[in-house]
Amino acid sequence: MKNMNMKIKSVMAFVLVAGTLSVGKAQYDAMFTQYMFNEMFINPAYAGSKEAMSATLLNRQQWVSFPGRPVTTSFSLHGPILGNKMGAGLSFLNERIGPLNRNLLYASYAYRLKLDDNNTISMGLSGGMDNQVYKFSALKISSDVAGSSTDPQFAGTPNATAANFGLGLFYTSKNNAFAGFSIPRLLDNEVKLNNSGATIKVTRLSASNMTYYFTGGYLFNLSENYKLRTSAMMKVVKNAPAQMDLTANLLINNLIWAGLSYRTKSSISAIAGVQVNKQLLVSYSFDYTTNKIQSYSGGSHEIVINYLFSFTGKKIVTPRYF
Repeated sequence: MKNMNMKIKSVMAFVLVAGTLSVGKAQYDAMFTQYMFNEMFINPAYAGSKEAMSATLLNRQQWVSFPGRPVTTSFSLHGPILGNKMGAGLSFLNERIGPLNRNLLYASYAYRLKLDDNNTISMGLSGGMDNQVYKFSALKISSDVAGSSTDPQFAGTPNATAANFGLGLFYTSKNNAFAGFSIPRLLDNEVKLNNSGATIKVTRLSASNMTYYFTGGYLFNLSENYKLRTSAMMKVVKNAPAQMDLTANLLINNLIWAGLSYRTKSSISAIAGVQVNKQLLVSYSFDYTTNKIQSYSGGSHEIVINYLFSFTGKKIVTPRYF
């Protein structure tokens, strides 16, 4: 235990020293295992795709038992407008990682073009604010690790707020297939600290620094009582290998979800959910990390609650598979 604590302190010291040069980048994207139930945070073109008002609450406890681990809570609300020709939504996210407390608030708009009775393609835009607060004052800095404990760069609670924008495309085929492409954050907002500990924001529009998402999925009707929902997500970002999420969920009697997910070079996940009724879905996932972090953590937990509001006088297909 003593050796582990020393390693953690060394890592934190390195992060803090690196933070004197660059605190962070506001285009950083949170990680979700159950992205298939929370696609509003990946793609603004998803807004209104369920043809009814949809509310989703998600909480992720990542790397349980690891000090300073990420804890993420998100909420999204979206639905169709103007006779389902358009979609609109709001998304909120709070994430805590060590001394960092991050809040995002975005509004999304999608224009939905019906190609025929079975196929729809939508184009989406989003805009919002990203606020980051660094609670360095809560850290205990030892003079032999990261300089004097009175160092102004490790005092107080510097914070920064920056605007950002996103775009995306989303295609659906009568609730049995989908494909998407998106860039959730177009701007590279870098936050730095000067010698006095004040924050400096640097904003760039650079295609090479954007994170690109590619998603797709298909629903296989195995029988009257069994359906297999497959989905994949690829995330591409500069200076990192492309990351793939591959997921398969079996839906039994339109009631029980059970499946597995694999994230390349990161984790294997088990997913289980209940379609409580035609409008309410509750789903849980557990991640077993496949890299060295697993030696210091108890895995990751994630729970999703989705509620689909029915529209009076309008027939809504439930449950929604995408």
